[in-house]
Amino acid sequence: MPHAQDKISLKRIAHVYYTHKDLDKAHQFCLDFGFTVTDKQSDKIFYKGYGTAPFVYCGTKGDEDAFGGAAFVVDSMEDLELATRILPEATAIHDLDAPGGGKRVTFYDPVDGFPFHLVYGQAEIEMLAHLPELDFNFPEAKHRPVNKTQRFKHGPAPVHKLGHFGCCVTDFAKALEFYTSRFNFKPSDLISHEGKDISVFMHLDRGMEQVDHHVFFFFEGPKFHVHHSSFEVHDFDIQSLGHQWLREKNYELVWGVGRHVLGSQIFDYWYDPSKFILEHYVDGDLVNETTPIARSEAGPDNLHIWGPPVPQTFLL
Repeated sequence: MPHAQDKISLKRIAHVYYTHKDLDKAHQFCLDFGFTVTDKQSDKIFYKGYGTAPFVYCGTKGDEDAFGGAAFVVDSMEDLELATRILPEATAIHDLDAPGGGKRVTFYDPVDGFPFHLVYGQAEIEMLAHLPELDFNFPEAKHRPVNKTQRFKHGPAPVHKLGHFGCCVTDFAKALEFYTSRFNFKPSDLISHEGKDISVFMHLDRGMEQVDHHVFFFFEGPKFHVHHSSFEVHDFDIQSLGHQWLREKNYELVWGVGRHVLGSQIFDYWYDPSKFILEHYVDGDLVNETTPIARSEAGPDNLHIWGPPVPQTFLL
């Protein structure tokens, strides 16, 4: 795609980092959530999905439970070099000591100081699975032949890819100006309250290429925190099997299963043992440069169209 002058061109979201005081408990949750271990280092475990990303989640053992930021793939080494010049507290370009290798630059959000990572040159892996797209029988359209059944295996919902992450920021307007002026982030939906924009769902502007409705969202609040990281699974049956598996393992449900309005995803949110929220989602919207920026007023009705009531703590 064409490179906008002085804007860093992001290609896709790559992976997220979390630090856990009890990495053993977090590790078991990650397996039950549907990740696969791809590498272990002395204090780190790297997890992949069944897609082509070399890893999608890194868990590190530490003294405190902490969010370590998300990483995005850039289009070129020139983008990494630009990052070192225009981003706050940016590191030099350095080797990424993780599955897939490549180069990385880390910078720090100018509003709330959390780390944000840019990577280039990671080696992708071979797709580990190709799950079948099921044929469904509707009342007036039968797509599944006679004697062809639907059968499923009990277990975790295999994660395909990292889809998005989001956080609470303390200065919404400053954060929005920063991320849209330095990167090819573009709002898909803006949410306002009493005439002031307070929340945004952003996609990567890649021209006519179809991209996910959002890869990054944030909303304004009194204190920074990561809200959740979200991982795509194959379909609603797989998602529901994963929901059942996590319930049987006695993990704590946050909210789900339900259908969002903005982005349309079917969602299922869970707390891990460190009280971080991870989401399984399916069936999200696609957008491109022809998609207009949508605006709506904040309220519970724009969060979901069906599913359980919104928990009071969900947007704290």
